Amino acid sequence: MAQTAVKTEAPDTHEELTDGFHLVIDAMKLNGIDTIYNVPGIPITDLGRMAQAEGIRVLSFRHEQNAGYAAAIAGFLTKKPGVCLTVSAPGFLNGLTALAHATTNCFPMILVSGSSEREVVDLQQGDYEEMDQLAIAKPLCKAAFRVLHAQDIGIGFARAIRAAVSGRPGGVYLDLPAKLFGQVMNAQAGAASLVKVIDPAPAQIPSPDSVKRALDLLKNAKRPLIILGKGAAYAQADEAIKTFVETSGVPFLPMSMAKGLLPDLHPQCAGAARSTVLKDSDVVMLIGARLNWLLSHGKGKSWGDAPKKFIQVDIEPKEMDSNVEIAAPVVGDIGSVVSAFAEAMGSNWPKAPVEWLSAVQKKREDNVAKMAPRLMNNNSPMDYHGALGVLRTIIKERPDAILVNEGANTLDLARGVIDMYQPRKRLDVGTWGVMGIGMGSAIAAAVETGKPVLAIEGDSAFGFSGMEVETICRYNLPICVVIFNNDGIYRGTDQNSAGDDPATTVFVKGARYDKMMEAFGGVGVNATSPDELKRAVNEAMDSGKPTLINAVIDPAAGSESGRIGNLNPQSALTKKK
Repeated sequence: MAQTAVKTEAPDTHEELTDGFHLVIDAMKLNGIDTIYNVPGIPITDLGRMAQAEGIRVLSFRHEQNAGYAAAIAGFLTKKPGVCLTVSAPGFLNGLTALAHATTNCFPMILVSGSSEREVVDLQQGDYEEMDQLAIAKPLCKAAFRVLHAQDIGIGFARAIRAAVSGRPGGVYLDLPAKLFGQVMNAQAGAASLVKVIDPAPAQIPSPDSVKRALDLLKNAKRPLIILGKGAAYAQADEAIKTFVETSGVPFLPMSMAKGLLPDLHPQCAGAARSTVLKDSDVVMLIGARLNWLLSHGKGKSWGDAPKKFIQVDIEPKEMDSNVEIAAPVVGDIGSVVSAFAEAMGSNWPKAPVEWLSAVQKKREDNVAKMAPRLMNNNSPMDYHGALGVLRTIIKERPDAILVNEGANTLDLARGVIDMYQPRKRLDVGTWGVMGIGMGSAIAAAVETGKPVLAIEGDSAFGFSGMEVETICRYNLPICVVIFNNDGIYRGTDQNSAGDDPATTVFVKGARYDKMMEAFGGVGVNATSPDELKRAVNEAMDSGKPTLINAVIDPAAGSESGRIGNLNPQSALTKKK
Protein backbone atom coordinates (compact mmCIF):
# COMPACT_ATOMS: atom_id res chain seq x y z
CA MET A 1 0.00 0.00 0.00
CA ALA A 2 1.26 3.48 -0.82
CA GLN A 3 2.48 5.57 2.09
CA THR A 4 0.99 9.04 2.44
CA ALA A 5 3.52 11.75 3.14
CA VAL A 6 1.40 14.05 5.27
CA LYS A 7 1.82 13.41 8.98
CA THR A 8 -0.71 15.92 10.20
CA GLU A 9 -2.92 15.24 13.16
CA ALA A 10 -6.30 16.92 13.48
CA PRO A 11 -6.76 18.80 16.77
CA ASP A 12 -8.51 16.90 19.59
CA THR A 13 -8.98 13.66 17.60
CA HIS A 14 -5.29 12.94 16.81
CA GLU A 15 -6.57 11.69 13.43
CA GLU A 16 -3.85 11.36 10.80
CA LEU A 17 -4.77 13.31 7.67
CA THR A 18 -3.69 13.49 4.08
CA ASP A 19 -4.57 15.90 1.29
CA GLY A 20 -5.03 16.07 -2.49
CA PHE A 21 -1.38 16.88 -3.14
CA HIS A 22 -0.16 13.72 -1.45
CA LEU A 23 -2.91 11.49 -2.81
CA VAL A 24 -1.92 12.50 -6.37
CA ILE A 25 1.70 11.66 -5.60
CA ASP A 26 0.80 8.37 -3.90
CA ALA A 27 -1.45 7.36 -6.80
CA MET A 28 1.41 7.85 -9.26
CA LYS A 29 3.99 6.07 -7.11
CA LEU A 30 1.64 3.14 -6.52
CA ASN A 31 1.44 2.68 -10.31
CA GLY A 32 5.15 2.95 -11.04
CA ILE A 33 5.12 6.50 -12.41
CA ASP A 34 8.52 7.75 -11.36
CA THR A 35 9.10 10.71 -13.71
CA ILE A 36 7.13 13.89 -14.40
CA TYR A 37 7.83 16.38 -17.19
CA ASN A 38 6.49 19.82 -16.31
CA VAL A 39 6.56 23.60 -16.30
CA PRO A 40 5.85 24.82 -12.75
CA GLY A 41 3.39 27.56 -11.89
CA ILE A 42 0.03 28.22 -10.24
CA PRO A 43 -1.65 25.95 -9.15
CA ILE A 44 0.78 23.01 -9.52
CA THR A 45 4.10 24.41 -8.24
CA ASP A 46 3.83 22.75 -4.82
CA LEU A 47 2.78 19.46 -6.39
CA GLY A 48 6.07 19.35 -8.28
CA ARG A 49 8.06 20.21 -5.17
CA MET A 50 6.31 17.57 -3.09
CA ALA A 51 6.65 14.92 -5.80
CA GLN A 52 10.37 15.62 -5.98
CA ALA A 53 10.64 15.33 -2.19
CA GLU A 54 8.85 11.97 -2.39
CA GLY A 55 11.38 10.52 -4.83
CA ILE A 56 9.67 11.17 -8.16
CA ARG A 57 11.98 12.73 -10.71
CA VAL A 58 10.50 16.05 -11.82
CA LEU A 59 12.08 17.72 -14.83
CA SER A 60 11.12 21.34 -15.44
CA PHE A 61 11.07 22.64 -19.01
CA ARG A 62 10.95 26.12 -20.50
CA HIS A 63 7.73 25.46 -22.46
CA GLU A 64 4.86 23.06 -21.85
CA GLN A 65 4.76 21.81 -25.43
CA ASN A 66 8.29 20.49 -25.12
CA ALA A 67 7.52 18.89 -21.74
CA GLY A 68 4.55 17.22 -23.45
CA TYR A 69 6.65 15.91 -26.33
CA ALA A 70 9.04 14.47 -23.72
CA ALA A 71 6.17 12.72 -21.93
CA ALA A 72 4.85 11.35 -25.24
CA ILE A 73 8.16 9.82 -26.29
CA ALA A 74 8.69 8.50 -22.75
CA GLY A 75 5.46 6.58 -23.25
CA PHE A 76 6.69 5.18 -26.56
CA LEU A 77 9.99 4.05 -25.04
CA THR A 78 8.62 2.53 -21.81
CA LYS A 79 5.04 1.41 -22.64
CA LYS A 80 4.01 3.28 -19.46
CA PRO A 81 2.13 6.57 -19.74
CA GLY A 82 4.49 9.51 -19.74
CA VAL A 83 3.17 12.29 -17.51
CA CYS A 84 3.21 15.99 -18.39
CA LEU A 85 2.14 18.42 -15.68
CA THR A 86 1.03 21.94 -16.62
CA VAL A 87 -0.62 25.00 -15.17
CA SER A 88 -4.11 26.03 -16.20
CA ALA A 89 -5.40 27.67 -19.41
CA PRO A 90 -2.35 28.90 -21.43
CA GLY A 91 -0.12 26.18 -19.97
CA PHE A 92 -2.78 23.58 -20.66
CA LEU A 93 -3.17 24.84 -24.23
CA ASN A 94 0.60 24.67 -24.75
CA GLY A 95 0.56 21.04 -23.65
CA LEU A 96 -2.46 20.21 -25.79
CA THR A 97 -0.49 20.05 -29.04
CA ALA A 98 1.72 17.38 -27.52
CA LEU A 99 -1.33 15.52 -26.21
CA ALA A 100 -2.91 15.46 -29.67
CA HIS A 101 0.47 14.41 -31.11
CA ALA A 102 0.61 11.50 -28.65
CA THR A 103 -2.90 10.40 -29.57
CA THR A 104 -2.22 10.58 -33.31
CA ASN A 105 0.99 8.58 -32.90
CA CYS A 106 -0.49 6.07 -30.40
CA PHE A 107 1.92 7.03 -27.61
CA PRO A 108 0.60 6.54 -24.06
CA MET A 109 0.67 9.91 -22.29
CA ILE A 110 -1.25 11.67 -19.53
CA LEU A 111 -1.53 15.45 -19.55
CA VAL A 112 -2.29 16.54 -15.98
CA SER A 113 -3.35 20.19 -15.70
CA GLY A 114 -4.47 22.35 -12.83
CA SER A 115 -7.65 24.27 -13.58
CA SER A 116 -10.09 26.85 -12.27
CA GLU A 117 -13.02 25.81 -10.08
CA ARG A 118 -16.07 24.38 -11.82
CA GLU A 119 -18.59 26.71 -10.24
CA VAL A 120 -16.68 29.76 -11.49
CA VAL A 121 -15.99 28.32 -14.95
CA ASP A 122 -19.59 27.26 -15.49
CA LEU A 123 -20.92 30.70 -14.57
CA GLN A 124 -18.12 32.34 -16.59
CA GLN A 125 -17.30 34.69 -13.72
CA GLY A 126 -13.79 35.51 -14.86
CA ASP A 127 -11.53 33.40 -12.65
CA TYR A 128 -7.72 33.41 -12.97
CA GLU A 129 -6.98 31.57 -16.24
CA GLU A 130 -10.60 30.47 -16.47
CA MET A 131 -11.24 27.84 -19.14
CA ASP A 132 -13.35 24.72 -19.59
CA GLN A 133 -10.28 22.61 -20.21
CA LEU A 134 -12.02 19.23 -20.17
CA ALA A 135 -14.35 20.22 -23.00
CA ILE A 136 -11.44 21.52 -25.08
CA ALA A 137 -9.29 18.43 -24.52
CA LYS A 138 -11.94 15.79 -25.26
CA PRO A 139 -11.84 15.90 -29.09
CA LEU A 140 -8.05 15.76 -29.14
CA CYS A 141 -7.29 12.77 -26.95
CA LYS A 142 -8.33 9.20 -26.32
CA ALA A 143 -10.07 9.97 -23.01
CA ALA A 144 -10.51 12.89 -20.62
CA PHE A 145 -11.42 12.90 -16.92
CA ARG A 146 -11.91 15.49 -14.17
CA VAL A 147 -11.45 14.77 -10.45
CA LEU A 148 -13.43 16.96 -8.04
CA HIS A 149 -13.03 15.09 -4.75
CA ALA A 150 -9.88 13.86 -3.00
CA GLN A 151 -11.36 10.40 -2.46
CA ASP A 152 -11.65 10.00 -6.26
CA ILE A 153 -8.00 10.77 -7.07
CA GLY A 154 -7.05 7.09 -7.03
CA ILE A 155 -9.85 6.16 -9.41
CA GLY A 156 -9.05 9.14 -11.64
CA PHE A 157 -5.44 8.12 -12.11
CA ALA A 158 -6.37 4.45 -12.54
CA ARG A 159 -8.79 5.32 -15.34
CA ALA A 160 -6.24 7.60 -16.99
CA ILE A 161 -3.48 4.97 -16.88
CA ARG A 162 -5.67 2.19 -18.24
CA ALA A 163 -7.08 4.39 -20.99
CA ALA A 164 -3.59 5.51 -22.05
CA VAL A 165 -2.07 2.04 -22.48
CA SER A 166 -4.93 -0.36 -23.24
CA GLY A 167 -5.91 -1.29 -26.78
CA ARG A 168 -4.47 1.32 -29.14
CA PRO A 169 -2.42 3.57 -26.84
CA GLY A 170 -2.93 7.31 -26.82
CA GLY A 171 -3.12 10.56 -24.94
CA VAL A 172 -5.35 11.09 -21.91
CA TYR A 173 -6.25 14.35 -20.21
CA LEU A 174 -6.69 14.55 -16.41
CA ASP A 175 -8.18 17.78 -15.05
CA LEU A 176 -7.37 18.66 -11.43
CA PRO A 177 -9.03 21.87 -10.17
CA ALA A 178 -6.91 23.93 -7.78
CA LYS A 179 -9.26 23.38 -4.84
CA LEU A 180 -8.73 19.60 -5.10
CA PHE A 181 -5.12 19.79 -3.94
CA GLY A 182 -6.02 21.35 -0.60
CA GLN A 183 -8.85 18.94 0.23
CA VAL A 184 -8.14 17.01 3.44
CA MET A 185 -9.29 13.54 4.39
CA ASN A 186 -8.45 10.72 6.76
CA ALA A 187 -5.05 9.29 5.80
CA GLN A 188 -6.13 5.66 6.18
CA ALA A 189 -9.22 6.22 4.07
CA GLY A 190 -7.09 8.08 1.53
CA ALA A 191 -4.66 5.18 1.25
CA ALA A 192 -7.58 2.78 0.83
CA SER A 193 -8.98 4.92 -1.99
CA LEU A 194 -5.89 4.46 -4.16
CA VAL A 195 -6.00 1.94 -7.00
CA LYS A 196 -3.14 -0.14 -8.35
CA VAL A 197 -3.98 -0.85 -11.98
CA ILE A 198 -3.80 -4.59 -12.68
CA ASP A 199 -2.94 -5.74 -16.22
CA PRO A 200 -3.63 -2.33 -17.82
CA ALA A 201 -2.91 -3.53 -21.36
CA PRO A 202 -4.09 -7.16 -21.54
CA ALA A 203 -3.07 -9.30 -24.48
CA GLN A 204 -5.56 -9.44 -27.33
CA ILE A 205 -5.25 -12.82 -29.02
CA PRO A 206 -6.03 -13.00 -32.76
CA SER A 207 -8.66 -15.43 -34.00
CA PRO A 208 -7.29 -18.66 -35.53
CA ASP A 209 -9.28 -18.01 -38.72
CA SER A 210 -7.66 -14.60 -39.22
CA VAL A 211 -4.20 -16.05 -38.68
CA LYS A 212 -4.80 -18.81 -41.24
CA ARG A 213 -6.30 -16.37 -43.78
CA ALA A 214 -3.31 -14.05 -43.50
CA LEU A 215 -0.71 -16.81 -43.78
CA ASP A 216 -2.44 -18.47 -46.74
CA LEU A 217 -2.37 -15.17 -48.59
CA LEU A 218 1.30 -14.58 -47.71
CA LYS A 219 2.33 -18.12 -48.67
CA ASN A 220 0.78 -17.89 -52.13
CA ALA A 221 2.22 -14.45 -52.94
CA LYS A 222 4.72 -14.14 -55.78
CA ARG A 223 6.11 -10.79 -54.59
CA PRO A 224 5.30 -10.45 -50.87
CA LEU A 225 6.32 -7.51 -48.69
CA ILE A 226 6.18 -6.89 -44.94
CA ILE A 227 5.94 -3.27 -43.72
CA LEU A 228 6.92 -2.67 -40.09
CA GLY A 229 5.53 0.45 -38.46
CA LYS A 230 6.35 2.20 -35.21
CA GLY A 231 3.56 0.19 -33.59
CA ALA A 232 5.74 -2.86 -34.08
CA ALA A 233 8.61 -1.07 -32.33
CA TYR A 234 6.34 0.06 -29.50
CA ALA A 235 5.16 -3.53 -28.93
CA GLN A 236 8.62 -4.59 -27.69
CA ALA A 237 8.02 -8.01 -29.23
CA ASP A 238 11.41 -7.80 -30.90
CA GLU A 239 12.40 -11.47 -30.88
CA ALA A 240 8.96 -12.67 -31.97
CA ILE A 241 8.95 -10.22 -34.89
CA LYS A 242 12.49 -11.20 -35.87
CA THR A 243 11.59 -14.89 -35.79
CA PHE A 244 8.49 -14.35 -37.92
CA VAL A 245 10.20 -12.16 -40.52
CA GLU A 246 13.18 -14.47 -40.89
CA THR A 247 11.03 -17.59 -41.02
CA SER A 248 8.90 -16.03 -43.74
CA GLY A 249 11.92 -15.02 -45.82
CA VAL A 250 9.88 -12.02 -47.05
CA PRO A 251 11.54 -8.64 -47.72
CA PHE A 252 10.60 -6.05 -45.09
CA LEU A 253 10.31 -2.29 -45.27
CA PRO A 254 10.67 -0.44 -41.96
CA MET A 255 8.91 2.86 -41.45
CA SER A 256 11.19 5.48 -39.91
CA MET A 257 10.60 4.77 -36.19
CA ALA A 258 10.61 1.01 -36.85
CA LYS A 259 14.14 1.18 -38.27
CA GLY A 260 16.44 -1.06 -36.27
CA LEU A 261 13.70 -3.46 -35.21
CA LEU A 262 15.71 -5.69 -37.48
CA PRO A 263 19.00 -4.08 -38.55
CA ASP A 264 18.81 -1.94 -41.68
CA LEU A 265 21.68 -4.03 -43.08
CA HIS A 266 19.69 -7.27 -42.65
CA PRO A 267 19.63 -9.19 -45.96
CA GLN A 268 15.82 -9.01 -46.08
CA CYS A 269 15.65 -5.25 -45.46
CA ALA A 270 14.21 -3.43 -48.48
CA GLY A 271 14.67 0.09 -47.11
CA ALA A 272 17.06 1.03 -49.91
CA ALA A 273 14.62 -0.36 -52.50
CA ARG A 274 11.46 1.29 -51.15
CA SER A 275 10.06 2.49 -54.48
CA THR A 276 10.56 -0.90 -56.12
CA VAL A 277 8.93 -3.00 -53.41
CA LEU A 278 5.94 -0.69 -53.06
CA LYS A 279 5.28 -0.67 -56.80
CA ASP A 280 5.98 -4.31 -57.61
CA SER A 281 4.71 -6.23 -54.58
CA ASP A 282 1.48 -8.22 -54.90
CA VAL A 283 0.77 -9.01 -51.23
CA VAL A 284 1.63 -6.51 -48.50
CA MET A 285 1.50 -7.32 -44.79
CA LEU A 286 1.29 -4.29 -42.49
CA ILE A 287 2.48 -4.85 -38.91
CA GLY A 288 1.87 -1.84 -36.69
CA ALA A 289 1.76 0.43 -39.73
CA ARG A 290 -1.18 2.40 -41.08
CA LEU A 291 -2.03 3.18 -44.69
CA ASN A 292 -1.99 6.92 -44.06
CA TRP A 293 -0.24 9.70 -45.99
CA LEU A 294 3.18 8.28 -45.13
CA LEU A 295 2.31 5.29 -47.34
CA SER A 296 0.30 7.32 -49.87
CA HIS A 297 -2.90 5.82 -48.45
CA GLY A 298 -2.11 2.48 -50.11
CA LYS A 299 -2.85 3.70 -53.63
CA GLY A 300 -1.67 6.01 -56.39
CA LYS A 301 1.64 6.31 -58.24
CA SER A 302 3.76 5.21 -55.29
CA TRP A 303 2.09 1.81 -55.38
CA GLY A 304 2.38 1.25 -59.14
CA ASP A 305 0.03 -0.73 -61.35
CA ALA A 306 0.56 -4.21 -59.91
CA PRO A 307 -2.66 -5.45 -58.20
CA LYS A 308 -2.25 -5.55 -54.44
CA LYS A 309 -3.78 -7.51 -51.60
CA PHE A 310 -3.25 -6.27 -48.07
CA ILE A 311 -2.87 -8.10 -44.78
CA GLN A 312 -3.11 -5.78 -41.79
CA VAL A 313 -2.12 -6.51 -38.21
CA ASP A 314 -3.54 -3.94 -35.79
CA ILE A 315 -5.06 -3.86 -32.33
CA GLU A 316 -7.75 -1.44 -33.50
CA PRO A 317 -10.48 -3.07 -35.64
CA LYS A 318 -11.62 0.30 -37.00
CA GLU A 319 -8.25 0.77 -38.70
CA MET A 320 -9.08 -1.95 -41.22
CA ASP A 321 -10.34 -0.78 -44.64
CA SER A 322 -9.55 2.84 -43.74
CA ASN A 323 -8.16 3.58 -47.21
CA VAL A 324 -8.23 0.38 -49.24
CA GLU A 325 -9.79 -3.05 -48.85
CA ILE A 326 -7.94 -5.25 -46.40
CA ALA A 327 -8.10 -8.82 -47.65
CA ALA A 328 -6.86 -10.36 -44.42
CA PRO A 329 -7.43 -8.28 -41.27
CA VAL A 330 -5.79 -9.65 -38.12
CA VAL A 331 -6.94 -7.95 -34.92
CA GLY A 332 -4.77 -8.40 -31.86
CA ASP A 333 -1.72 -7.10 -30.08
CA ILE A 334 1.40 -7.43 -32.19
CA GLY A 335 3.28 -9.73 -29.84
CA SER A 336 0.41 -12.21 -29.73
CA VAL A 337 -0.17 -12.02 -33.49
CA VAL A 338 3.40 -12.59 -34.66
CA SER A 339 3.81 -15.40 -32.11
CA ALA A 340 0.66 -17.01 -33.52
CA PHE A 341 2.04 -16.57 -37.04
CA ALA A 342 5.34 -18.22 -36.13
CA GLU A 343 3.62 -21.14 -34.43
CA ALA A 344 1.27 -21.73 -37.37
CA MET A 345 4.10 -21.51 -39.91
CA GLY A 346 6.11 -24.30 -38.36
CA SER A 347 9.62 -25.16 -39.53
CA ASN A 348 8.88 -25.97 -43.19
CA TRP A 349 7.51 -22.64 -44.33
CA PRO A 350 8.31 -22.01 -48.02
CA LYS A 351 10.56 -19.00 -48.57
CA ALA A 352 9.56 -16.11 -50.80
CA PRO A 353 10.24 -16.70 -54.53
CA VAL A 354 13.93 -16.41 -55.39
CA GLU A 355 13.25 -14.20 -58.42
CA TRP A 356 11.56 -11.60 -56.20
CA LEU A 357 14.27 -11.67 -53.55
CA SER A 358 16.98 -11.32 -56.20
CA ALA A 359 15.22 -8.36 -57.82
CA VAL A 360 14.89 -6.57 -54.48
CA GLN A 361 18.50 -7.30 -53.56
CA LYS A 362 19.81 -5.98 -56.88
CA LYS A 363 17.81 -2.77 -56.61
CA ARG A 364 18.99 -2.26 -53.05
CA GLU A 365 22.64 -2.80 -53.99
CA ASP A 366 22.36 -0.48 -57.01
CA ASN A 367 20.84 2.32 -54.93
CA VAL A 368 23.42 1.94 -52.16
CA ALA A 369 26.27 2.04 -54.68
CA LYS A 370 24.77 5.10 -56.36
CA MET A 371 24.51 6.95 -53.05
CA ALA A 372 27.95 6.02 -51.68
CA PRO A 373 30.05 8.71 -53.44
CA ARG A 374 27.68 11.47 -52.32
CA LEU A 375 28.16 10.46 -48.70
CA MET A 376 31.96 10.61 -48.90
CA ASN A 377 32.49 14.21 -50.01
CA ASN A 378 34.33 16.66 -47.75
CA ASN A 379 32.86 19.88 -49.13
CA SER A 380 33.02 23.11 -47.18
CA PRO A 381 30.42 24.46 -46.68
CA MET A 382 28.83 21.06 -46.35
CA ASP A 383 25.93 19.66 -48.29
CA TYR A 384 23.40 17.38 -46.62
CA HIS A 385 24.89 14.15 -47.90
CA GLY A 386 28.46 14.94 -46.85
CA ALA A 387 27.31 15.82 -43.34
CA LEU A 388 24.99 12.82 -43.04
CA GLY A 389 27.70 10.51 -44.33
CA VAL A 390 29.85 11.06 -41.26
CA LEU A 391 26.88 10.86 -38.88
CA ARG A 392 25.91 7.58 -40.53
CA THR A 393 29.34 6.18 -39.65
CA ILE A 394 29.09 7.46 -36.07
CA ILE A 395 25.75 5.70 -35.51
CA LYS A 396 27.18 2.51 -37.02
CA GLU A 397 30.04 2.68 -34.53
CA ARG A 398 27.68 3.57 -31.65
CA PRO A 399 24.55 1.46 -32.32
CA ASP A 400 23.38 1.86 -28.72
CA ALA A 401 23.00 5.64 -29.08
CA ILE A 402 19.55 7.11 -29.66
CA LEU A 403 18.99 9.22 -32.75
CA VAL A 404 16.45 12.05 -32.65
CA ASN A 405 15.72 13.62 -36.03
CA GLU A 406 13.51 16.41 -37.32
CA GLY A 407 13.41 19.00 -40.07
CA ALA A 408 12.45 18.99 -43.73
CA ASN A 409 15.49 18.01 -45.81
CA THR A 410 17.35 17.11 -42.60
CA LEU A 411 14.62 14.62 -41.69
CA ASP A 412 13.91 13.19 -45.12
CA LEU A 413 17.52 12.62 -46.10
CA ALA A 414 18.68 11.33 -42.70
CA ARG A 415 15.86 8.80 -42.68
CA GLY A 416 17.24 7.21 -45.85
CA VAL A 417 20.96 7.66 -45.20
CA ILE A 418 21.47 6.68 -41.55
CA ASP A 419 21.11 2.96 -40.88
CA MET A 420 19.80 1.80 -37.51
CA TYR A 421 20.83 -1.42 -35.80
CA GLN A 422 18.70 -1.71 -32.65
CA PRO A 423 14.99 -1.17 -31.96
CA ARG A 424 13.58 2.10 -30.62
CA LYS A 425 16.79 3.99 -31.31
CA ARG A 426 15.32 6.32 -33.92
CA LEU A 427 12.82 8.94 -32.74
CA ASP A 428 11.35 11.50 -35.10
CA VAL A 429 8.29 13.56 -36.00
CA GLY A 430 5.97 10.60 -36.42
CA THR A 431 2.58 10.45 -38.07
CA TRP A 432 1.77 14.15 -37.98
CA GLY A 433 5.16 15.25 -39.28
CA VAL A 434 5.09 17.96 -36.61
CA MET A 435 8.16 20.12 -36.10
CA GLY A 436 9.39 20.93 -32.59
CA ILE A 437 9.64 17.47 -31.07
CA GLY A 438 13.45 17.52 -31.06
CA MET A 439 14.59 18.75 -27.67
CA GLY A 440 11.68 17.22 -25.74
CA SER A 441 12.27 13.82 -27.34
CA ALA A 442 16.02 14.06 -26.79
CA ILE A 443 15.60 14.90 -23.11
CA ALA A 444 13.11 12.09 -22.50
CA ALA A 445 15.29 9.60 -24.38
CA ALA A 446 18.30 10.47 -22.23
CA VAL A 447 16.27 10.40 -18.99
CA GLU A 448 14.31 7.21 -19.67
CA THR A 449 17.13 5.11 -21.13
CA GLY A 450 20.35 6.56 -19.74
CA LYS A 451 21.82 6.25 -23.25
CA PRO A 452 23.67 8.98 -25.17
CA VAL A 453 21.50 10.91 -27.60
CA LEU A 454 22.38 12.42 -30.97
CA ALA A 455 19.76 14.95 -32.11
CA ILE A 456 20.04 15.93 -35.77
CA GLU A 457 18.00 19.08 -36.29
CA GLY A 458 17.13 21.33 -39.17
CA ASP A 459 17.74 24.96 -38.20
CA SER A 460 14.04 25.73 -38.63
CA ALA A 461 12.89 22.71 -36.61
CA PHE A 462 15.33 23.55 -33.82
CA GLY A 463 13.74 26.96 -33.45
CA PHE A 464 10.54 25.46 -32.05
CA SER A 465 12.25 24.02 -28.97
CA GLY A 466 15.73 25.54 -28.94
CA MET A 467 15.44 27.15 -25.51
CA GLU A 468 15.39 23.68 -24.01
CA VAL A 469 19.17 23.54 -24.45
CA GLU A 470 19.15 25.27 -21.07
CA THR A 471 17.14 22.32 -19.72
CA ILE A 472 19.70 19.92 -21.20
CA CYS A 473 22.52 21.80 -19.48
CA ARG A 474 20.64 22.17 -16.18
CA TYR A 475 20.21 18.41 -15.89
CA ASN A 476 23.64 17.71 -17.44
CA LEU A 477 22.22 15.24 -19.96
CA PRO A 478 24.41 13.30 -22.46
CA ILE A 479 22.86 14.95 -25.52
CA CYS A 480 24.71 16.12 -28.62
CA VAL A 481 22.61 18.43 -30.79
CA VAL A 482 23.71 18.90 -34.40
CA ILE A 483 21.98 21.76 -36.22
CA PHE A 484 22.09 21.64 -40.01
CA ASN A 485 22.31 25.40 -40.52
CA ASN A 486 21.65 26.49 -44.10
CA ASP A 487 20.35 29.93 -43.09
CA GLY A 488 16.69 29.23 -43.70
CA ILE A 489 13.64 27.04 -44.07
CA TYR A 490 14.38 24.52 -46.85
CA ARG A 491 17.30 26.75 -47.98
CA GLY A 492 18.69 30.19 -47.22
CA THR A 493 18.89 31.72 -50.70
CA ASP A 494 15.31 32.82 -51.36
CA GLN A 495 14.81 36.49 -52.26
CA ASN A 496 11.98 38.93 -51.54
CA SER A 497 11.44 40.76 -54.80
CA ALA A 498 8.80 43.10 -53.38
CA GLY A 499 10.64 44.94 -50.62
CA ASP A 500 13.52 45.17 -48.15
CA ASP A 501 12.34 42.51 -45.71
CA PRO A 502 14.03 39.11 -45.96
CA ALA A 503 12.17 36.37 -47.82
CA THR A 504 9.72 34.50 -45.59
CA THR A 505 11.93 31.40 -45.52
CA VAL A 506 15.26 33.11 -44.77
CA PHE A 507 16.98 33.38 -41.36
CA VAL A 508 19.91 35.47 -40.10
CA LYS A 509 22.94 34.70 -42.24
CA GLY A 510 25.80 32.94 -40.51
CA ALA A 511 23.91 32.39 -37.24
CA ARG A 512 25.98 30.72 -34.50
CA TYR A 513 23.64 28.40 -32.66
CA ASP A 514 26.59 26.90 -30.82
CA LYS A 515 26.84 30.08 -28.76
CA MET A 516 23.45 29.28 -27.22
CA MET A 517 24.80 26.13 -25.62
CA GLU A 518 27.89 27.93 -24.39
CA ALA A 519 25.67 30.53 -22.71
CA PHE A 520 24.28 27.84 -20.40
CA GLY A 521 27.58 26.12 -19.62
CA GLY A 522 27.50 23.45 -22.32
CA VAL A 523 29.95 22.86 -25.16
CA GLY A 524 29.44 24.72 -28.42
CA VAL A 525 31.26 23.89 -31.66
CA ASN A 526 31.11 25.47 -35.12
CA ALA A 527 31.76 22.81 -37.79
CA THR A 528 32.33 23.82 -41.40
CA SER A 529 33.35 20.49 -42.97
CA PRO A 530 32.44 16.81 -42.59
CA ASP A 531 35.83 16.14 -40.98
CA GLU A 532 35.23 18.83 -38.35
CA LEU A 533 31.70 17.55 -37.78
CA LYS A 534 32.86 13.98 -37.27
CA ARG A 535 35.52 15.04 -34.80
CA ALA A 536 33.14 17.24 -32.82
CA VAL A 537 30.36 14.64 -32.58
CA ASN A 538 32.73 11.88 -31.49
CA GLU A 539 34.18 14.12 -28.78
CA ALA A 540 30.69 14.99 -27.58
CA MET A 541 29.53 11.37 -27.50
CA ASP A 542 32.70 10.29 -25.70
CA SER A 543 32.43 13.04 -23.07
CA GLY A 544 28.70 12.83 -22.41
CA LYS A 545 28.63 16.59 -21.97
CA PRO A 546 25.74 18.69 -23.29
CA THR A 547 26.98 19.79 -26.70
CA LEU A 548 25.58 21.77 -29.60
CA ILE A 549 27.30 21.68 -32.98
CA ASN A 550 26.48 24.35 -35.54
CA ALA A 551 26.97 22.39 -38.79
CA VAL A 552 27.36 24.97 -41.56
CA ILE A 553 25.43 23.77 -44.60
CA ASP A 554 25.54 25.43 -48.03
CA PRO A 555 22.58 27.89 -48.03
CA ALA A 556 21.70 26.71 -51.54
CA ALA A 557 21.38 23.09 -50.40
CA GLY A 558 17.87 21.83 -49.80
CA SER A 559 14.59 21.57 -51.67
CA GLU A 560 11.13 22.96 -51.00
CA SER A 561 9.45 20.95 -48.22
CA GLY A 562 12.02 18.17 -48.48
CA ARG A 563 10.39 15.22 -50.22
CA ILE A 564 6.80 16.27 -49.64
CA GLY A 565 6.75 19.37 -51.82
CA ASN A 566 3.81 17.84 -53.66
CA LEU A 567 1.71 18.61 -50.58
CA ASN A 568 2.38 22.33 -50.97
CA PRO A 569 -0.52 23.76 -53.07
CA GLN A 570 0.26 26.03 -56.00
CA SER A 571 -1.68 29.21 -56.71
CA ALA A 572 -3.81 28.96 -59.83
CA LEU A 573 -2.70 32.52 -60.64
CA THR A 574 1.03 31.84 -60.39
CA LYS A 575 2.72 32.10 -63.75
CA LYS A 576 5.14 29.30 -64.39
CA LYS A 577 8.56 30.51 -65.46
